Amino acid sequence: MEIQEKYNYGGWKNCIKLSNGKIELVVTTDVGPRIIKFGAAGGRNLFKEFKETLGSIGGDKWNSYGGHRLWHAPEQIPRTYFPDNFKVPYSIQNNTLILSQEIEKTTGIKKEIEITLFEDENYVKVLHRIINKNLWDVELAPWAITVMTEGTRAIIPQEPYQSHIENLLPVRQIALWSYTEMGDSRFKWGNKYIQVTQDSSKDSCQKIGCKNTLGWVAGYLDGEIFVKRYPYDEFAIYPDLGCNTEIYTDKNILEIETLNTLDLLPHEGFVTHTEYWFYFNELLDEDENSIDKKLLPLIKKTNKYCKF
Repeated sequence: MEIQEKYNYGGWKNCIKLSNGKIELVVTTDVGPRIIKFGAAGGRNLFKEFKETLGSIGGDKWNSYGGHRLWHAPEQIPRTYFPDNFKVPYSIQNNTLILSQEIEKTTGIKKEIEITLFEDENYVKVLHRIINKNLWDVELAPWAITVMTEGTRAIIPQEPYQSHIENLLPVRQIALWSYTEMGDSRFKWGNKYIQVTQDSSKDSCQKIGCKNTLGWVAGYLDGEIFVKRYPYDEFAIYPDLGCNTEIYTDKNILEIETLNTLDLLPHEGFVTHTEYWFYFNELLDEDENSIDKKLLPLIKKTNKYCKF
């Protein structure tokens, strides 16, 4: 496995590239913490890049930049939108890169991301940590947001089917935002999967969320599959009407978002949220039988790697 420091990417001269010959990631340290690239080694970036902000540093305006970032929910302005435009201290311990943002001046929150890449495997462990540096308690939930590039189709599994005789009770919560239009053509509400496809011809913003007890969500683009695995706690309280999985899309991006539980953090208290990312090559149609046949066996293979 290779960890390359001082890697120039998009005009940022101090990025870090991690590669094991199968998959590779590029992490910014001039801004962040942020993972700006993920994909097959030597392949295209599955994450969105905004050309107008590539290489940008400094300033008091929040920039998306694209890639993968760590926020804290519930979403509020200005708390959530602290501008992460400054250098991020980091350390390397064996095959783990640790990014440790300076304390956010407007929130008193400190964010850390630990990235562990394994030899000869197609997956990476991404641990997110939020620390309360205020002198008072703060209620929040870690919120891991991955900004996917144009044309990506998100796939969320529905809860397992049971007949009316087998179960009389509801099994899933669906959250809709004030701007959500359920009839929008980007949504495909299937019996086994909910699918959301990014469409650059559509100007409106759309977002949905849900309680996902199955602990996985996927992004598909032209034969490449990005899978997130993450924990679910049936006894915990999640933000946004009980969501641990959310999808946002507009004319530029599609975000695959996961959330951990809502907790009250005391001074110096912290909470973590772990995702496992997997990369696969497989052609997937929107047809649910295609997803059953081709994607579900891949999801099953990931079970042995997830330490929840």
